[in-house]
Amino acid sequence: MSTLTLLAIGEVLWIVALCAWIVLERRSPTATLAWIFALAWIPLLGVAVYLAVGPRRLHRKRLRYRRARAHLAELSKVLVGPRAPGAESPPLPQPLPQLIALVERAGEWPPARAQRLELALTGDVCYAAMEAAIAAAEHHVHLEFYIWRNDRVGTRLRDLLCEKARQGVRVRLLLDALGSAWTGRRFFRPLREAGGEVAWFNRLSLARLRPGLLNFRTHRKIVVCDGRVGLTGGMNVADEHSRELSGELAWRDTHLLVEGPPVAALQRVFLEDWHFATGGVPREAACFPAMDSPAGGPWVQIVASGPDHDLYAIQKFYFAAIASARERVLIATPYFVPDEPMLAAIATAALRGVNVKLLVPERGDHRLVAAAARTYYADLARAGVRVYEYGPAMLHAKTLVVDRQIAVVGTANMDNRSFRLNFEVVAAVYDEAFAERLAEAFAADLRQARRWRPHEAKRAPLWVRLGESTARLFSLLL
Repeated sequence: MSTLTLLAIGEVLWIVALCAWIVLERRSPTATLAWIFALAWIPLLGVAVYLAVGPRRLHRKRLRYRRARAHLAELSKVLVGPRAPGAESPPLPQPLPQLIALVERAGEWPPARAQRLELALTGDVCYAAMEAAIAAAEHHVHLEFYIWRNDRVGTRLRDLLCEKARQGVRVRLLLDALGSAWTGRRFFRPLREAGGEVAWFNRLSLARLRPGLLNFRTHRKIVVCDGRVGLTGGMNVADEHSRELSGELAWRDTHLLVEGPPVAALQRVFLEDWHFATGGVPREAACFPAMDSPAGGPWVQIVASGPDHDLYAIQKFYFAAIASARERVLIATPYFVPDEPMLAAIATAALRGVNVKLLVPERGDHRLVAAAARTYYADLARAGVRVYEYGPAMLHAKTLVVDRQIAVVGTANMDNRSFRLNFEVVAAVYDEAFAERLAEAFAADLRQARRWRPHEAKRAPLWVRLGESTARLFSLLL
């Protein structure tokens, strides 16, 4: 048998083995076929890429999350999943009960009434609220961030945490090992020396190369103080969000401060991630303090999702909310690379006569993502969606307003990475007044944006259109 024949047989066996490997992952048919072709055509490089960013699941890591949830159920003295403290069924109009039930059946806590909600539309307002909450903490401060830079904002917050730790407050800081890799562990040495704890989520190690090395990141931004005050939204800890430090080109972002019973769900999300990163969870009853539920407070439901759970709660919630819209859908996202169901939901809403507006950055900070995003605008515009590009500052807000009573602020982008590959969290607020405030902020942003027109795509040079279409082929990885 000739060498050429042996090589051909080996190639066939290789492709068959790869096909079996990928098919057993049970991903979407489109993603499965794309990876099969990639691995077949570039076998060695393709395998390396698949191990780094391939859409694999957290089979072993799921068990650690389940153990964390069991510990938290015991700690909070409630059944984690179907019911939370003080969470009665809210008397809300259709389709909100169905949306709430969807989130609960996906394993998340039901909504609870907040004592206070504050919307932060600039980094300076957000960091001021964050610092005030930390300064007032008496028992613990829990923080989780994707990016924490060793710049002026990062140093200022670190030093405040050091001060609280020296006062005896329990400080736990969880950082993503990839997003905050350039900050370095030395930067947080003063916090550890002051008595604070610093942990790294999904640590990178070339010595222990793991599947999904670049996936499975915590993209969450969470602050919880004494289990009573919580913050979440799009802002990392970085100078680029501060207009005081970065001027007119400071990133436009949105964050939310919540006070009251909904913070218990945000606390649960942090502690699950802390348990995953450290193997332990604090057994202090003060993490879940008893709080009164105000009779007229706005309903807030914390929705978390990640690759440890097949139901992808945030993606399902967004899809159902947009698909049920009757009046308006206002979407702000820095990274718009939707999957086919989400794209269909947005386009169908516009075709039904719903006022659908999409706000994206004029120039994103990730060129490949921005190029792929532009390939979706023409189809949406033909369906009646009005697309706006914000600039020149970077738009980093991740918000959604549906009709008059649904407003969402969180960490999730409108892309596959947020919906399936990373750990995300959003706060869904069911309140007419708050939805109107977020809609007003959206309208203010439109005044800093220009409407995208279909003829722009036709006038783009061939090489630009080819590059954008090629970028779209990688949409499942972006």
